[in-house]
Amino acid sequence: MSEQLQFTFDVNGENFTSAGEASVATKKNLRMLGYPPDIIRRVAIAMYEGEINMVIHAGGGFATVTVYPDKIEIILKDNGPGIADVALAMKEGFSTAPENIRSLGFGAGMGLPNMKKNTDTMTIESELGVGTTITMTVNT
Repeated sequence: MSEQLQFTFDVNGENFTSAGEASVATKKNLRMLGYPPDIIRRVAIAMYEGEINMVIHAGGGFATVTVYPDKIEIILKDNGPGIADVALAMKEGFSTAPENIRSLGFGAGMGLPNMKKNTDTMTIESELGVGTTITMTVNT
């Protein structure tokens, strides 16, 4: 593919059951474009974890997926409370999820670590009271 394609999704923070719709749509798009299953899996996992985090912690946000000839870039942007300590949030098992979310099986503190593990690059820009932008790439 010589040109870039872009997909943008509104991640609804009001509806917990809709979390994951962007990752499912992206998975379908990448499959139609002929990407190998391992690339699709990595992108889908990173996106899903990000979507869940946006719903749990930020009341939703936006996901933009740009498909370049050599990589897939995922940008997750929210206007939530921000991450107070990014280094701490990156530690496996650290979670600020409320008990009602944990009772649903989420909030185990693996979201950000799983996002990093399934991407080739990941940056987090976060400002308290303003929001968080996470940019990830998966090389193709």
